[in-house]
Amino acid sequence: MRALIVDDSRFVRGFLRGMLEQRGIECKEAGDGEAGLEEIRAGVAFDLALVDWNMPVMDGLEMLKQLRADGFGEVKVMMVTTEAENDFIVRALEAGADEYLMKPFDDEALSEKLAMLGLAGD
Repeated sequence: MRALIVDDSRFVRGFLRGMLEQRGIECKEAGDGEAGLEEIRAGVAFDLALVDWNMPVMDGLEMLKQLRADGFGEVKVMMVTTEAENDFIVRALEAGADEYLMKPFDDEALSEKLAMLGLAGD
């Protein structure tokens, strides 16, 4: 299984990478939505993209919209963000997100979301 972690925080990318790699999930990273799209468009098959909302260059919602418009429907997208208002969640789901994880989160919360997506990785 392969995951793409898209977040402008190096710390968050490393935190997620550590938890995912413990589950045997191979990870790549990108620091903004545009770089994340480039990784996916490069032809590497990702099973999962964990995408922050607030990033420079291209935010996570715009990345998600572009990803779905480009026909990458098979990639499960989990928004991983501090945006906790219901409006943000609705907008993300309407744009094609498969799941939504609030920061801060722990290993158990990530495990629950991965299980909901059928991507337990264990």
